Formats: sequence, C-alpha cells, structure tokens
Amino acid sequence: MIYDFAIIGAGIAGASLAAELVAHGSVVLLEAEDQPGYHSTGRSAALWHETLGGPLIQPLTTASFAVLNDGGFLSARGSLSVAEPQNIGLLDRLAEEFSGTVALQRMTHDDIRRRIPRARAVLVAGLLEPSCADIDVAGLHASVLSRFRRGGGAVQMGFRVDAISRKSGNWEIRADTRTAKGKILIDAAGAWADVVAILAGARPLGLQPCRRTLAQVRVNGDDVPANLPMVTDVAGSFYFKPEGPDKLWICPQDETPVDPGDAAPEDIDVAIAIDRLETVTDWKVLAVERKWAGLRTFALDRLPIYGFDPAVPGFFWCAGQGGVGIQTSPAAARLAAALLVGTAPEIDPRHYSPQRFASDAKRD
Repeated sequence: MIYDFAIIGAGIAGASLAAELVAHGSVVLLEAEDQPGYHSTGRSAALWHETLGGPLIQPLTTASFAVLNDGGFLSARGSLSVAEPQNIGLLDRLAEEFSGTVALQRMTHDDIRRRIPRARAVLVAGLLEPSCADIDVAGLHASVLSRFRRGGGAVQMGFRVDAISRKSGNWEIRADTRTAKGKILIDAAGAWADVVAILAGARPLGLQPCRRTLAQVRVNGDDVPANLPMVTDVAGSFYFKPEGPDKLWICPQDETPVDPGDAAPEDIDVAIAIDRLETVTDWKVLAVERKWAGLRTFALDRLPIYGFDPAVPGFFWCAGQGGVGIQTSPAAARLAAALLVGTAPEIDPRHYSPQRFASDAKRD
C-alpha cells in the first residue's frame, strides 16, 4: 500500500499531526522505539506557558489553549519568573516583550515570599503568569494517538529507519526487512530529524539535540505548598515545581549538546540543580528520589520548522520544537496539516518555514 502521508516519529509532534491528517488521506506513523514518545514527550515536565519560547512561539501556544483545556489536559499551576538583583533588567525585557498579549503581574520580594514560603532575600523581584497550567502529557499523547487510530491510521512500532529512497514520485522507507511507502514523507523524528533528512537526500538544517535534566527531591519540612507556582529563574539557571508536601521537581535548565540517543542524567547536573535551589530558598535537599533526562532539539534560531523542503519534492519538515513541542502541539499540528493539504493556516507560517535557511545553503 502507498499511503498519502508517511510520518517518521510518533512523539507528540508526529502523533498530533497524524491525528489531523487522517481525515485528509491515508496515514502511516513510523516509530523507531517500542513505545511512542520515549525520548522527549514521555520525559517532559510540560506546562502550558505562554511566555515560554518568546513572542514568536506565543501565537502557537495561545492557539493551543482551547484544545488542551477543553480536553481536560490542563490543571492550574501559575508560573513565577524570579530575579536576583543583577537580573532585574531581564524581567523588564520579558514584561515588555509580552505587553498586551500575556497577563503578567510584577512581584516584590514580599509578594514572592507569600508564594514561596522559603524564598531567600536574593530573590528581589518577579513576574507572575497566573494562566500557566500543568499539562497531562501522557493523557494528551494517548488521546491524539487514539484519535489517529479511530480515524483509520496505521502505526508501526520498532520501525528504525535505515534507508529512504524516492521512486516514481513515491517514498520508500525501509527498516531492516520492513518497508513502508508514502506519497509525502514527513520528518517528525525529533532529535533524529537531520539524520532522517540526510537519508532522504535533503540538506540537514543544523538541528541540535540538547540534554535536559530533572530530579525529584525530598526536602526538609512539609511546607511545599500544593499551589506553589512553577518557579523559574529569569536568567535561565533553574526551575522547580511541587510534587508533594515535601517534594520538588528541580532542573538546572541545562541544554547540553549531545548526539541523538537515549539521554541519561549526569550527577553533576543534579548537583547543580540542588545547589541552585538551596541558594535561592531555605529548603535543604534530604534525598534525590529519582532523576532522569530528556532531549530538546533546537534549530539554529530556536524556532520550530514546519513546511516543505525547498529542494526535495514531497519532503516535509516537522521538527525543532525545542522545549515547546507539547504546549504548542494542537496549533502546530493544524498549521502543518494546512500546509500539507493546501488550506489556509490560522497562523502565519513564515517564521517556521524551512525556506528561512535557504540563504545558508548559498553560503555552504
């Protein structure tokens, strides 16, 4: 069978796009692992966070709210960006960037203390984003995969692509002895997107996988508020969020460049996260209960890539979501589907087009 659309990668990006496309033709979803979303989607502490990623990501995030909220995948959390004295200017810049688009509230140290009972005096100012919400990532991912299957979509797991060719206008994708064929090939392979592109004869776009570390820690006392917001350093050196009366998820906001693969946490990154938590709060870490790492893959300009490759017919990019792939997935899938089937997208796609890298090719 020759499918209308063959999608490589069943993480949240590929699965959401598959669920949108299944009404427009036959779709096969090809996943290298034995379970979808193993490397990034399944390891995320994702929030719906309108300011995350910057002003060019915000339209995708905002447009995704209705689907996430109406589907019951969001629960109120709030986000608090905090600053030490030397970083107050970064708070000012954040407030200016989203003036008129996202509701933000300026916070003093006393305001911060009312939300973070153990905040140290070093946290002198903040910006509260009340609308920020936790995302039920597993529920969302399962929902789009279920919608895809109900629509007649096919999923092939353990399909580790090792060769791609184009014959008579159709793509042939091989994984050892297995073969899938499609009229349009969609590269939603996450950290492996450039690898897939090379196999398909497309120029790689410089996508860089980066390791992101998380740990669940137990702290002294039982005064971690259940309604503690997601607390993020405006300078990008830590975040933490509650996981129980004496537990936190902590992250050093690391972005360590790595090759595509099964990311594992490094002890030094966990130690850095602990040190930063104990520098800005009076909580002391008593035990590391678990730790893990995932991959965030960025394009050179840190914006996602959605669109047909300018040089390879029938090859479509759906890659480079970085840390915003889950919160933007409903709107990003609609945008990519519109581009694939030739309808008008609801969001201007020019910022995300692979065409923006064409000038780089001329300099190669």
